[in-house]
Amino acid sequence: MLEENDTVNDLPSAVIETLKEYLKEDIRTGDLTSNVTVPDDAIGSATVYAKSKAVLAGVKELTAIAELTGLDYEVFAFEGNWVGPQEPIVGLRGLARTLLGVERVCLNIIQRMSGIATKTYRMVQAAREMNPNVRVAATRKTTPGFRYFEKRAVQVGGGDPHRYALDDMVLIKNNHIAVVGGAGDAVKAAREGVSFSKKISCEVRTLQEAIEAIEAGADIVLLDNFTAQDVGGVHEVLTQREMRHKVLLEASGGINEDNIKDYAQSGVDIISSGALTHSYDSADFNMLLSFT
Repeated sequence: MLEENDTVNDLPSAVIETLKEYLKEDIRTGDLTSNVTVPDDAIGSATVYAKSKAVLAGVKELTAIAELTGLDYEVFAFEGNWVGPQEPIVGLRGLARTLLGVERVCLNIIQRMSGIATKTYRMVQAAREMNPNVRVAATRKTTPGFRYFEKRAVQVGGGDPHRYALDDMVLIKNNHIAVVGGAGDAVKAAREGVSFSKKISCEVRTLQEAIEAIEAGADIVLLDNFTAQDVGGVHEVLTQREMRHKVLLEASGGINEDNIKDYAQSGVDIISSGALTHSYDSADFNMLLSFT
């Protein structure tokens, strides 16, 4: 296994450490079954295959695991492309015990990431049928410890990752507004407290809050839990008041594959959906092994 400070392909070092932790979690002190049944010098080969149609994601992570554990690999299919049943994705070769030890972690990652990439691709394509310029973004509704991989899968599927963490940008939500006393006051406080280099987004629940946020200098107004029809109404009013050009308009809350087209034609610039990372079906892959 590589040392702590070694890097693998272009994944961040923190992500490599996370992959190491995933392996430790599953293997712990050793693969008991393989250790008592498989000779320690046996060499094997393995191929990861798709079992269902999916947009492929997670190949970088799988090959990183191969490098971390001393396996040779060959990539047969590339991220962002559709793959189908029985299509080979990656070939691996090395110690048989190592192949058996990494199998489940590799499959868990590629199945989940490909499931997210597939859902994202479908939602992006549906939205852009109505509005070619709209962005479809993820949210922070991610699995603890798996956020990087989920966000990267969204990008592979053609979506925008949005914030990775709370320090990426100012996003004033309804609870912030409740503490401060108003959308306008919250935006003003943020404008005074952060650098010009940070965008300020304000989540609003009403048209009046949207107007207050814009007048106070918000860069983005997030229409939270508005119907698509109401979003269109806000867009129309802001256009009439010559305020629409001052902000990016984002819609979020309850948006999914069934209604995303309605939101895409409502006049927004961004559609954010937690469904991308919490309501997807994992793609199906398997790993077939042979030993010499």
